[in-house]
Amino acid sequence: MPHPLVLQLRFTRSEFRRALEGLTDAEARKRFMPMNCISWNVGHLTWQEQKYFLFYGQGHLPLPQINERFAYGAPASTPALEEMWAAWNTITQTADPWLDALTTEKLREHVVRDGKPRPYIFGSLLQRVIYHYWYHSGENMAIRQMLGHTDLPEFVGDIDREAPYRPE
Repeated sequence: MPHPLVLQLRFTRSEFRRALEGLTDAEARKRFMPMNCISWNVGHLTWQEQKYFLFYGQGHLPLPQINERFAYGAPASTPALEEMWAAWNTITQTADPWLDALTTEKLREHVVRDGKPRPYIFGSLLQRVIYHYWYHSGENMAIRQMLGHTDLPEFVGDIDREAPYRPE
């Protein structure tokens, strides 16, 4: 069974998706300054998963254009929602086998790039991704409210059934 933090990431991803159900492409591209649009946020979280789990974790970058367009500090844009979901699906599905194999020992390891240990460990990166999803989920819900959407999903879904506390 995957590490408990990986199960929390999976739940977090599912809540992120659930919060965007029924959103149109035009709505996802609407920008309320100074925030980015929702479709950019999807690309941005795709960038983070690719960087942390595929590049730092495995040394490869399958979608370099995501790295260029959606990295922290990248210029704002209004990409197509379908394109962003396709990239997100590609990256999350590619990351999943590595995530499934994570152990407590691996989560305690420092990231090594260019033969040098970095100051962060994989466990902290995994937590950073989870918290980043929740940050943007809240932001996306605020954007949806500004778009006039009502009857939005309530958070945090069915955590007791889908992602209850589980010790290591």
